[in-house]
Amino acid sequence: MMALPVIGQAQTRLAAADWERMEAWEDTLGLLSYAFVNDSSEENRFFAVRAFIPKLVNALKTPGSFDYPFEQLRTVSIQYPADSTFRIFTWQLYVDKDNYRYYGAIQMNNSDLQLFPLVDRSFNFNGDYTTAIFGKDDWFGALYYNIHAVTQGNQTYYLLFGFDGYQFFRKRKLVDVLTFQEGKPVFGAPVFVNDSPNGKTVQSRLLLEYSATASVRCNYDPALELLIFDHLTEIGGPHGEGPVNIPDGTYEAYQLGPDGYWHYIEKVFHETLDEAPRPAPLFDGKRKDLLGNGGRR
Repeated sequence: MMALPVIGQAQTRLAAADWERMEAWEDTLGLLSYAFVNDSSEENRFFAVRAFIPKLVNALKTPGSFDYPFEQLRTVSIQYPADSTFRIFTWQLYVDKDNYRYYGAIQMNNSDLQLFPLVDRSFNFNGDYTTAIFGKDDWFGALYYNIHAVTQGNQTYYLLFGFDGYQFFRKRKLVDVLTFQEGKPVFGAPVFVNDSPNGKTVQSRLLLEYSATASVRCNYDPALELLIFDHLTEIGGPHGEGPVNIPDGTYEAYQLGPDGYWHYIEKVFHETLDEAPRPAPLFDGKRKDLLGNGGRR
């Protein structure tokens, strides 16, 4: 019997010949994914992303493709939950300085291809993002950088941590909630609870909007067992863009309670800075990643 390729210590379900075909697909996909992020021509970026999608689908039709890591797709985020029941591909297309489009797909960990394309419609939505529920065809597009699985009883849902390029002067990070209902992905669930003297409010996702000059943390901290993020304070934009939000040196959080809801914590640490950090120049010569920062999440 022909030996199978291995990924680290884990054996893949891909046959050796299929692995070689996946490598050939990856070479082409890598060139296209580089172009739709880095090409200076808007026309070429759109052409590259349109060509990328069917080629990725064709590659994923290969039996056992879930086991292929696509490590050369540097501009495509591929995130797996701890249970490896699926993976999410997401990528962004720069349209112009105030306009980004997001693309994505969820591949289930099945022997036969089960793929859910994600269609970004956030630019057409005029309601309240924090309470809305979306499906795969009206997805709140984002570039995901982490997944945290939450199991309550016999049910599991997934917190999706994402970045949205949004506008030239303003960026966003979000925490969405992914569930599978009747086998299909649904985004948003009322799991974030804010208790206050004025009553209780419940949100289906978290959304932080901040100055493009700032670096904002928003992630799950396994050591603290908290969903932790920067507290933002409003200042006048340094480039005439109007009010913007920047971190003030303190942190807020949500903690998972025994009731299955994430409960708001106003302040995690009690140490504070003497003054709010000043935003860095918009073009400071420092290298930033696809999340629009120096790697802070």
